Amino acid sequence: MNVRKPTPLEIQKAAEAIRAGDIVAFPTETVYGLGADVFNPVACAKIFEVKQRPYFDPLIVHVESPQQAGLLFSEIPPKASNLIAKFWPGPLTLVLPKTPQVPPIVTAGLNTVAVRMPSHPVALALIKAAGTPIAAPSANPFGYLSPTTAEHVKEQLGNRVPIILDGGSCTIGVESTILKVNDPPVLLRPGGIPLEDLERELGKVVIANPYGSAPEAPGQLKSHYSPRAPLFLVHDNVVFPKNKKIGYLAFQKAPVNIQVTKVEILSPNGDLREAAANLFSCLHRLDAARVDVVFAERVPDKGLGRAIMNRLEKAAARQNSF
Repeated sequence: MNVRKPTPLEIQKAAEAIRAGDIVAFPTETVYGLGADVFNPVACAKIFEVKQRPYFDPLIVHVESPQQAGLLFSEIPPKASNLIAKFWPGPLTLVLPKTPQVPPIVTAGLNTVAVRMPSHPVALALIKAAGTPIAAPSANPFGYLSPTTAEHVKEQLGNRVPIILDGGSCTIGVESTILKVNDPPVLLRPGGIPLEDLERELGKVVIANPYGSAPEAPGQLKSHYSPRAPLFLVHDNVVFPKNKKIGYLAFQKAPVNIQVTKVEILSPNGDLREAAANLFSCLHRLDAARVDVVFAERVPDKGLGRAIMNRLEKAAARQNSF
């Protein structure tokens, strides 16, 4: 049984596996990660192999303290120090120039590295016990739904991961915000820290092209975060297919006058934080219902709604027909 409760003993066993060059799935406040010792390029290669992830897509590195980030960043300018003091631990990933010790496989050959300090106690305990920063993308096959429970990891990756630490459901439910600390700073991926919060600290933040072909950070490829069934965004002229099992992802309430097989509601109260936390779990349940197609309502494009729409638009990008 590779799904384990995160007792001190099991966390220690997982840390030993990391030090021995193996991979471990573990919870964070955003989604579950698939981790390896950042300074072991062979171990990091296992992440790409298990996920079937392209090597040109860089990884995020997780640290257990701001001090540990100094092993990865060659410099931490005052602007980045202020963000670390304000938002770490939490769902903010910073991109800065890397030290020579960070292997190229982690950064896809770039001279920058993406680093964050998670707030989940199991993640922090694992990194501390391992004694090394842990490189960890989401623990799912590349391009598919991110996992927000240990069961999601088990369903998608099975026994290809020797240890899955079960820390319960992720509280934020969408991946971290990724910010390149330039002048001006650049938002590479919207996520668990809203853009508005960053701009209160930094002033104007530039938004990068979300569909770049040469990603500087995870989640920048055009197609990503997709369920098994094709997903389409609902619009005024949408035509629902006949003789299909339809899954429907609603923002606040179930649709009327539409015959659907399965409905999932993100937040009956219209709370974007709740909607973000429920997003991937709702999509996983629609997948489990074996629907033929999923239609997803749009949510307000502000705050965490921006991160939700980023994931839905990328999930829809790979589809062009039923």
